[in-house]
Amino acid sequence: MVGVELAVGYLFAWAVRKARRVAGRMDAEVDQALDAGMDRLHEVVVSRLDAEPALEWLTEEADDGLPEPTRNTRRQLERALGDAAAQDTAFAGELRQAVEAVRAADPGRPGPTLSGNTFNGPTAVQLGDHGRQDNHFGSS
Repeated sequence: MVGVELAVGYLFAWAVRKARRVAGRMDAEVDQALDAGMDRLHEVVVSRLDAEPALEWLTEEADDGLPEPTRNTRRQLERALGDAAAQDTAFAGELRQAVEAVRAADPGRPGPTLSGNTFNGPTAVQLGDHGRQDNHFGSS
């Protein structure tokens, strides 16, 4: 999975950050890492989908102060990114790397965690991407 859903979310965050640039600054180091990652993600996407209307809609919605893209914009952009990634493995790789770079720089998105849960009896927990879990009950 290329992570088109994450890419769209980060693209919207990029547009929001650009729209709010004059409003103040976060911690300078984190801000620089996020900016660099989001700028790179934006470059990767625009290099392939520059004519995609949903990219313009995404920017307009961020400029209008929406907290997230509309469902239609998100769906359209996810479809366009998914189609482009399916047709071009090099683009899919670039997109994956760009999304992972933003993810790594995003302090608001720590790695998988599990806390505050109580389990009684047999329990299985699976965290992270691409996890695999095999359960076998009884004799086989």
